Amino acid sequence: MKIKQILIGFVGVAAVSAAAVAAVLTPSFGILSAPVFVRASFADTTDLKFTVRQEFSQFRRGFYSEEVIDVTNARETVMQQIVIAPGGNTGWHTHHGPAVVLIKSGQMSFYEEDCTLRTYSAGEAFVDSGQGHVHIARNEGSTNLELWVTYFDVPPGGAFRIDAPNPGNCSF
Repeated sequence: MKIKQILIGFVGVAAVSAAAVAAVLTPSFGILSAPVFVRASFADTTDLKFTVRQEFSQFRRGFYSEEVIDVTNARETVMQQIVIAPGGNTGWHTHHGPAVVLIKSGQMSFYEEDCTLRTYSAGEAFVDSGQGHVHIARNEGSTNLELWVTYFDVPPGGAFRIDAPNPGNCSF
């Protein structure tokens, strides 16, 4: 009887906690389509390493920050096309592993959780580190934004996007 009361209490706390977290998550808005085109597992044990060098300043060439993203024994890989209407956004989120993002058309405003902004235009690509890196992509332009994304290290059959609460650092 005592174990049953403890379990009921635990389930109640978990349900209230889940509802509280869901209340602060930021849903996407203006997503016109987001089909997943393919999902597959690596046939062999595969480790991934991305090294991303970002120039510190446009005024001082040659000064870079460097981020190394390591994935050991990557799980599934997922490819998705996302079309976002003007004024739309992805909501704040992260991914289990890194994602390679290609901008097919439009312009994307990519905000880090500290509200640092990077703008990407059609024909550009970048690596989102995932692994807890919280961000939001916004279409602040006047035409549709089309992205093609390859997500790495996705749990088998699991979600490739993890919703996150608004960190509260941006004015939007």
